[in-house]
This record gives sequence, structure tokens and C-alpha cells, in this order.
Amino acid sequence: MALNATIYTLTVELSDVDRNVYESLDLRMAREPSESADYFTVRLLAYCLEYAEGISFTQGVAAGDEPAVWVHDLTGRLLAWIDVGLPDAGHLHKGSRGAERAAVYTHRNAEQLITQLSGKKIFRAEEIPIYALDPRFVADVAGLIERRASLSVTRSDGELFVDVAGQNFRCEMAEHRIAG
Repeated sequence: MALNATIYTLTVELSDVDRNVYESLDLRMAREPSESADYFTVRLLAYCLEYAEGISFTQGVAAGDEPAVWVHDLTGRLLAWIDVGLPDAGHLHKGSRGAERAAVYTHRNAEQLITQLSGKKIFRAEEIPIYALDPRFVADVAGLIERRASLSVTRSDGELFVDVAGQNFRCEMAEHRIAG
């Protein structure tokens, strides 16, 4: 018997000072049985930090050739391809070629990812930001997200603040680029 995804109902107060985006989000997010809590959390944070009209989750780790999150305009044109974790060069190439912009959010070793991607065929590789989140920060936040939860997510001057379950967490968001 196949295991089903667990549905999370999340309320997020988003204050992205760096992009001047302030929203109250009511999200229903599926977590696949094979998806780690950390990956799920980074996928949620990527959604919040890339929030724009037309944003949506894909099927996460079950998405295959899709990113974790993407943005489409009203005509269906792909505007943003947002990957999570350690995407391979072919996946990023496809996303960067098909969308106006691409980005990666990772809680893994960013230097290892950059080394893995450097010199590979990736369309507009130098334009793809890789945002590194501290793995301990991600694990701490992930450990408190329940199936029904309220969070506050704030980005200001490159720092990320998350309040969940009465606890506050802070992380510097390091931005990296792929060497050409």
C-alpha cells in the first residue's frame, strides 16, 4: 500500500522588507512521505521569500522534472523556477532556460553545490542566485512546524527571522553564484 502525503495547513505572516512584500498567507502544503522535514521547511521558506502573484508549490520531491516552487503569469508563462536542496545541472538548465529567472534555496553545503554545478551547461548560470540557509536554523524551525501551524517570516537586510510555536529563530542568508 502506497503512503499518502500529509497535508499541512499553515498561516504565515510574511514581511519581506528587502522586497517590500507584506502578506498574510493561508497555505495548504503537501508533504510527501519521502520528504524530510528540513526539505519541506526550506520549500516553505522559498515560497515565502519568492512570494509573488502566480506562485505555487509543485508536488515537492515527487515533482520529477518540476522545481519545488514556481511562478506563472495569468497566461501560464513560466516566470520563476525555484529549486530547493541540491538540484543537478540538467534540472537547473531546464529551469533557467524555460523561466525568466531561476533561484536555489539550500540547507545543504552551498560550496559543494557550487562546485558540483560549476563548469556544467546551465543556461544563464551566473544569474542564478543560490541562497544558503544554516542547516541548524532549518532543523530548529522544522522541528516546530506541526500539521496546523502559524508562522511569522521576516527578511530584512539579508537576514531571515522566523517565529514559530512561540520561539524565534534568526539566520543570515548567504547568497552565492555559480562560477561560469
